[in-house]
Amino acid sequence: MHALCPVPIHSRTVPAYGEFPVKRLINICLLALVISSQGAASDAASDAASDAVRAPDWTLRAPDGRQVNLAQESKKQTTILFFWATWCPYCKALMPHLQSMRLEYGNDIRILAINIKEDGDPVGFMESAGYDFTLLLDGDDVADLYEVMGTPGVFVVDAQQHIRFDLTRIPRIELPATDKPPGNSRKAAYMAPYWAAEIRKSLDVVMLER
Repeated sequence: MHALCPVPIHSRTVPAYGEFPVKRLINICLLALVISSQGAASDAASDAASDAVRAPDWTLRAPDGRQVNLAQESKKQTTILFFWATWCPYCKALMPHLQSMRLEYGNDIRILAINIKEDGDPVGFMESAGYDFTLLLDGDDVADLYEVMGTPGVFVVDAQQHIRFDLTRIPRIELPATDKPPGNSRKAAYMAPYWAAEIRKSLDVVMLER
């Protein structure tokens, strides 16, 4: 604690009045506190990065035939991997929040929407919805690499290709009690804002390191 507020203390010599003005002393203490808090935030971000697991690399096809590779994409921007399907109400509830992040963070992030377990028309769905995601098709093998057992799956990958967020690892929350069990659509509407808030926290930590 003494290091944050450097008051010179001597056992025999007392500084003359006015030598250390109170206002100046307060400013020194406040500056030391700011520096200390910035250092703590930086240390926390560094610890999170050092504990991160490297994301498995892969290449998938976009609807226009272009090949998209994770290692190449993650070097350019912080990348959100979004495993989804057209039939998934939880995916549909989360999508507007992801689009909001895309607008909020701009070119600092990219969202790769990896379609899995599909029996519908993902291209038509994305065209109709107008989301600013990069759609990738036939991602079931990639989902296996990431141990995605259901939808949605969400990962945040930094420029070093480290996984900084995994949706399955955040604390679960319970829905408020009701007279009858809630359907999937209601569950999805309740869960999506919470998931989005946790994703944003991860993005903010990664952005702090850039």
